[in-house]
Amino acid sequence: MRTPATDRSRHRVLVVEDDDTIGRHLQTGLRSNAYAVTWSRTGIAALTEAAHSPYDVLLLDLGLPDMDGLDIARALRTRHPDLLIIILTARTDDIDVIAGLDAGADDYLVKPFSLTVLLARLRAHLRRRAATSPPQDPIRLADLVLDTTARRCLLHEEEVPLRPKEFDLLAVLAQHTGEAIPRETLMAEVWDENWFGSTKTLDVTMASLRRRLTQAATASTQHARLPRITTLRGHGYRLER
Repeated sequence: MRTPATDRSRHRVLVVEDDDTIGRHLQTGLRSNAYAVTWSRTGIAALTEAAHSPYDVLLLDLGLPDMDGLDIARALRTRHPDLLIIILTARTDDIDVIAGLDAGADDYLVKPFSLTVLLARLRAHLRRRAATSPPQDPIRLADLVLDTTARRCLLHEEEVPLRPKEFDLLAVLAQHTGEAIPRETLMAEVWDENWFGSTKTLDVTMASLRRRLTQAATASTQHARLPRITTLRGHGYRLER
C-alpha cells in the first residue's frame, strides 16, 4: 500500500545491482531504515520482478551483466510513470549523467557513495512526492467502499469501524484483488520488513477484520454483499474479485 513518505515502512524498493558487496550493503542499510527491499542481480530479473510487484523506488546500477541499465530505466519509466528511479553507477562523465536523466531517472549517485546521503535523498524525493501526489480513488468491493485517502471503510454509506492495522491489511488486499499475497509480503506491507514478533499477529488481525466486516453486514438494514477473503494455507491470503 502506498502511504505518505513519513512512514517509510510502506515504501518498497527494488535494488538492481550485480556487485554482491554493494547489493548486500544496500539491502541491509535500507532494511534497517524500515524500507521493504527486493534485490535483483540482473536486468532481466529486475524487469520480471517489476512486472509482478508494485514498487515505489528503483535503485539502478547501469553496468549490469545482461543488459544496459539505461534500457531498464526507459522501460520502467514508460510502464510505471510514478516510480522513483535513482541511478547508482561508477560512470562520472557529464554525458553519462545526462543520458541517465534523459532515460527517465530522477536522481544520480556516483559510486562510491554514502548510505547516509542515499537515505537523505530518498527521504527528500519521497517527501516531495507525498506532498504532490493526487488522492486515490475509493475502491469498491461488492457493497464495501474503501477510501484509502480518507482512511474510511463504508458499507452502504455506513462507517465500518476498523483498527488501523485492520484497515491497512484490507487496503493491501484490496489493491491486489484476485492476487495471492504471501504472508511475508503482508507482514512487510502492514507491519514492516523488520518485524520480529510472531506472524500470528497477522492471523489475529485477519480474524478481527473478518469479524468486524461480518458484524457490519449483519447490522446493516440492507442486504449487504461483502468481498471474500480466502485463506491460502502455507502461502497467505487472496481477496476474491
